[in-house]
Amino acid sequence: MNKEEAASRLLVGHWDAGTLVDGLPRELAPTTRAEGYAIQAHVMARSARPLFGWKIAATSVAGQQHINVEGPIAGRILAEKVVADGGTAPIAHSQMKFAEIEFGFRFARDLPPRAAPYTVEEVLDAVASFHPSIEIPDSRYSDYCAVGAAQLIADNACGDQFVLGPATDADWRAIDLAALEVEAEVVGRSQHKGVGANVLGDPRVALAWLVNELSGIGVTLHAGEVVTTGTCVVPIPVEAGDEVRARFSPLGGVSVRFA
Repeated sequence: MNKEEAASRLLVGHWDAGTLVDGLPRELAPTTRAEGYAIQAHVMARSARPLFGWKIAATSVAGQQHINVEGPIAGRILAEKVVADGGTAPIAHSQMKFAEIEFGFRFARDLPPRAAPYTVEEVLDAVASFHPSIEIPDSRYSDYCAVGAAQLIADNACGDQFVLGPATDADWRAIDLAALEVEAEVVGRSQHKGVGANVLGDPRVALAWLVNELSGIGVTLHAGEVVTTGTCVVPIPVEAGDEVRARFSPLGGVSVRFA
């Protein structure tokens, strides 16, 4: 077993057990983003199904400052961690207990690594459908704000559960997604609002960032995979018994309950 696999097994063990670790031991801890991604790649050993997709964390300056990273980071969405729209997400062992309202995109064709960066237009041309989405992040570190970007990447960029809403029937390509206002609520308890520009200035820009981040580490984004581009609403605290609903009018909505 190499260093990267050993580090991943340690983190996945805590993920499965619902327990926390202060950080990876020095002999296993990554010191660069590339080393973090090499560890993260082994998380697929946990999954018996093809990769569902990718997520982006820290797409706002406030989010980057909160977890002490200098820019966005990417993580995997495992098929076993996907919750059906309107379904129930268990959070008994969750440390974060947040719902994040996000722009989701499913891809129609592969985008393999290449030397030249992909443009936003090229990336959008490869998209099959738009989906309102909710990410339910979590970390296996007891203080995820202190470990740094490389270790956060190794820990799947705080990836955990994910809810994919239905593909919109509206012409999402004709809409300025940066200006799109998004509404969310914890039913009976609180109301929340956001805008697409909260996601790296434009969720389409974030989408291209993700594709180019993968290209830079030699990873292909495959047809059928989903990318969720980071929260456009300030993360919403949740607890067992809550229901969160989000509306991307006129692009549809998505909801999830917590148990």
